[in-house]
Amino acid sequence: MELKSQTSTPRVFIVDDDTQLTAMVADYLRMHGFTAECEVSGDRAVPRILAARPDLVVLDVMLPGKDGFTVCRELRGAYPGPILMLTGRGAEVDEVVGLESGADDYLPKPVSPRVLLARMRALLRRTSTAPVPEPGPVRVGELTVDPARRTAHLRGAALDLTSGELDVLFLLMTHAGQVVSRQLMYQRLRGVEQDDIDRSVDLRVSRLRHKLREASGEADVIKTVRGVGYLFTVS
Repeated sequence: MELKSQTSTPRVFIVDDDTQLTAMVADYLRMHGFTAECEVSGDRAVPRILAARPDLVVLDVMLPGKDGFTVCRELRGAYPGPILMLTGRGAEVDEVVGLESGADDYLPKPVSPRVLLARMRALLRRTSTAPVPEPGPVRVGELTVDPARRTAHLRGAALDLTSGELDVLFLLMTHAGQVVSRQLMYQRLRGVEQDDIDRSVDLRVSRLRHKLREASGEADVIKTVRGVGYLFTVS
């Protein structure tokens, strides 16, 4: 079996019965230049993957029907792309079994979307099955963010932002003029559902506002939409 011809958008196939988590991860990957297809059943996974011919497979160990180890062994005879296995067990023996089953890499759950994305990119670079996308710079007015270089500039001057603040700014700028819900921000930035007790995203926004206000000497460009989320205004 050969993979499909290379395109600018690498394709990942996720096999995991945690549909809520899988939907969030798939959404995060799409935001970073991937296309994502999902399956919840181990019994259906192999024929669907062979038909889809993705560039990379993310495979959970605990599945209804065939478990991830069995799926991995069955894939290895016909699927040449990289396989990244996930497990919630956390046992070292599972890692050994997974790698012996033919997996190329292994991550314990829960895993942050950012770590998963980094491992996926490393696998694709190593196996050269697809081009690895990096999100390009985004510019709104006099503000530019380059997520690949991890830089932000206002009127050509570099802004001193933390990695988390830069991620918030990039997300809001890519949705400039639109309200971004707190729920979506938690899913994209932290890979979890919104927690009313967790104020980490709000704190990042607060610090980011302060830095932008100090750098520009102007009114806030990030507005709070009460009860919904945040809006990056376009002048």
